[in-house]
Amino acid sequence: MGQPVKPYNEEASKKKEVSKMFNRIAPYYDFLNRLLSLGIDTIWRKKAIQQLRQNNPKVILDVATGTADLALETAKQLQPEKIVGIDISTQMLDIGRTKISKKGLDQMIRLEEGDSENLPFSDNTFDAITVAFGVRNFENLEKGLQEMYRVLKPNGQLVVLEFSRPTVFPIKQLFNFYFRNILPQIGKLTSKDPRAYAYLYESVQAFPDGQDFVNILSKTGYKSNQCKALTLGICSIYSGFKA
Repeated sequence: MGQPVKPYNEEASKKKEVSKMFNRIAPYYDFLNRLLSLGIDTIWRKKAIQQLRQNNPKVILDVATGTADLALETAKQLQPEKIVGIDISTQMLDIGRTKISKKGLDQMIRLEEGDSENLPFSDNTFDAITVAFGVRNFENLEKGLQEMYRVLKPNGQLVVLEFSRPTVFPIKQLFNFYFRNILPQIGKLTSKDPRAYAYLYESVQAFPDGQDFVNILSKTGYKSNQCKALTLGICSIYSGFKA
């Protein structure tokens, strides 16, 4: 294993650097998500939550919830009893709480500061767990997956939405050029933190996507694992169940 890809390549742990990065870009995060993905990220979230419909989960954990976009989409589609969102960025959580309050969903959605690799919940707590664009940022991917497995109820479902690397010409070449060259420049002009968006490209390149991630899910105990590619392989939905 090589050195972990980190936002700033400083002496701090990846976890601390990721928290620092998201606190810095929090005010611009939602705007840039819509701009840089041309709005497609909202469609990806909808499709991810559709994976949960069949099992109709009532108590859901959203890991790396950020500004609560996925939690809000989950509430809209599934109307569960409770959603708990956790994140290590306090600034992102503050924005998320404001959005939740504006929707009048404070009784359904609760956001907490928390570490995905040391979840502050008892075993077998949640019917389902979601993660959108967060597992790339785990310091220890397998530990984070194991923690989520621990707090899932038996037969509970994990759904992960994450960037992947397209393999089809010319999408692969266009994707790499955009993420490596264009996106950091837009990020520099808007968020004043070009490293955050350079890190996005680097972390996508380093992430074990596709079948490699499915294999890691199996290794950490999940069953019936699947990968569904979206938008010509730019993004993928992964799904697995606790035995």
